[in-house]
Amino acid sequence: YQHPDVPSALRGTYAGLASAPIIDYLTNLGVTAIELLPVHAFIDDRRLIERGLRNYWGYNSIGFFAPEPRYSATDGINEFKTMVKRFHSAGIEVILDVVYNHTAEGSQLGPTLSFRGIDNQAYYRLVPDNPRYYQDYTGTGNTLNMRHPRVLQLIMDSLRYWVLEMHVDGFRFDLAATLARELHEVDRLGAFLDIIHQDPVLSQ
Repeated sequence: YQHPDVPSALRGTYAGLASAPIIDYLTNLGVTAIELLPVHAFIDDRRLIERGLRNYWGYNSIGFFAPEPRYSATDGINEFKTMVKRFHSAGIEVILDVVYNHTAEGSQLGPTLSFRGIDNQAYYRLVPDNPRYYQDYTGTGNTLNMRHPRVLQLIMDSLRYWVLEMHVDGFRFDLAATLARELHEVDRLGAFLDIIHQDPVLSQ
């Protein structure tokens, strides 16, 4: 972010990360792969906004198909693709840290931004005898409902998009154990892990 040879307008952006000074620096170190903190579109937590602060590390996702616009100098999608292409040309793989275990909608006190308004019961794990409240296996207020086929489809479509369209090489799953919960316990044979293994793109 503060490399002196990167123009100030590009610092902190996909274009800046893929600029010649950064790639030269990484290749001189012998780096063969980089892992980006979450770059899915996200929002700032309300408690941060109330204190005049902003979130900068992306673990509050809300758009699983969109690169976070605040990391773009110009056009986010093309800029991201160009970044990946430049890294690949330098022999560097790109791995994304992805957050599919919860969303920025938070608990029952959080905002209704998308999934809650579309189908709250389908997208989130709710307390069975009091569905106003969320089962919170993530510590963020909600947990995506990996038992629902549309939720699984959403995540698989998102993963395939980032591989096939944005050309990333792999993923690190934030709170991966949450994605493998069928009931309350982690299940290594759970639906999410099973469909990853069966998918012709993602299994590779």
